Amino acid sequence: QVQLVESGGGLVQPGGSLRLSCATTGFNLDLWIIGWFRQAPGKGREGVSCLNSRTGTTNYLDSVKSRFTISRDSGKNTVHLQIDNLELEDTAKYFCARSWPTDNFCRLNSQSQYGAWGPGAQVTVSS
Repeated sequence: QVQLVESGGGLVQPGGSLRLSCATTGFNLDLWIIGWFRQAPGKGREGVSCLNSRTGTTNYLDSVKSRFTISRDSGKNTVHLQIDNLELEDTAKYFCARSWPTDNFCRLNSQSQYGAWGPGAQVTVSS
């Protein structure tokens, strides 16, 4: 059974760091794209980062690329999202999902291509 489950969310002060994890089961992660998305209260869901496991190619939302790092845990079916220098605007529920690659890259603007969404992990940035 295909399953993606996020963990690592919590309450963090501005300027702090957090590492989210997306644990995957039921499929070969080596063949798929994993994307991270977030949805803040009252806003639409936006893609923040993705990783094409076949090629190692990554992609980031421009506004977060200096602070977010996506990585694959070698030997484990887990993809992490490291968030540094957290800002109030990072408060959101974070989701991971998978997408089948059609080339060597991954994209964040085609959410309809992603499926098997996890239940999400809440990140709250507050002083």
